[in-house]
Amino acid sequence: MHWIAGVVILVIVVILLLTNIRIVPQASAFVIEHLGKYKTTWGAGLHLKIPIIEQIIKKVSLKEQVLDFPPQPVITKDNVTMMIDSVVFCRVFDPKLFCYGVENPIAGLQNLSATTLRNIIGEMELDQTLTSREVINGKMQLILDEATDPWGIKVTRVEIKNIQPPAEIEAVMTKQMRAERERRQTVLEAQAHQEAVVSRAEGDKKAKILAAEAERDAQIALAQGRAKSIELVYQAEADGLKALKEAKVDESVLKLKGLDALKTVADGRSTKIFMPSDLTKTVSTLGVVSEALGIGDATPIDHSEKEMPEAPADPCLDNHESGISKGAAEAGREIFSDLSRTADALSDL
Repeated sequence: MHWIAGVVILVIVVILLLTNIRIVPQASAFVIEHLGKYKTTWGAGLHLKIPIIEQIIKKVSLKEQVLDFPPQPVITKDNVTMMIDSVVFCRVFDPKLFCYGVENPIAGLQNLSATTLRNIIGEMELDQTLTSREVINGKMQLILDEATDPWGIKVTRVEIKNIQPPAEIEAVMTKQMRAERERRQTVLEAQAHQEAVVSRAEGDKKAKILAAEAERDAQIALAQGRAKSIELVYQAEADGLKALKEAKVDESVLKLKGLDALKTVADGRSTKIFMPSDLTKTVSTLGVVSEALGIGDATPIDHSEKEMPEAPADPCLDNHESGISKGAAEAGREIFSDLSRTADALSDL
């Protein structure tokens, strides 16, 4: 019988040991009380609890938690009521304070977040509230972290999840946004038109400049061509004169050339006759040459048969002037007779 009692006692001890052995998982902590008084905090690992005397009061998770609180009604400084919901990121850094600091830490953090949000938004206007989320997040995170230190909670981050203004405010904001976008569109179109006009004007300016430069280059090339042609003409004349000089042309050839030019000038319907100043000498020289060579018609001309009719006397002139005119006319007829004979002699040559 004694060994049976020993076996029973051993079984009871084993059962007690098995039921009082605790394994604390990673990132968790157990708060232990000894006869109703805080004794210690178990970390991750294997622990043995004394039956009946020690109790596990609370199991605390040391992981970072995300608390999504419902939307809270807030009033801005310009008396606009809106709904704002926030998200709080926190973790427990002291399980003892988390267990004994406040009755319900999560509910306390939620209420504290709502009151802090109302205080911050109450100091800001609507437009500032909509554009200052970073400022609101920073202020809330600082205030909540400081307020939850006695609870063993560390607030790591606060984010404003959504801001819902009233419907009429949304309608006004929509109109304002549409007007702003239309203004931007008008400004952009005006800038594009201005840039297009400027670009077109610059293009026209460059085109005119290029056309002027092309015209200038063409005029320069034309002037250079004319100068070159004039230079070539004068060079050719100079070369011709030089060749004549080198050929040693005598005076008779030059006089024949002069008479040829005189014949050409006198031909046609011209009303003027040009006579060289040395016509008498030239004609006499050619007459001597023609008589020496036996060319031409040496028969004297009967002036009586070929006399030109006398012009009627001009009553306005006196007899002396009339005599001079007759003498000039006879001298002219003689000169033309000599020229005719000279021309015949030249044609026979």
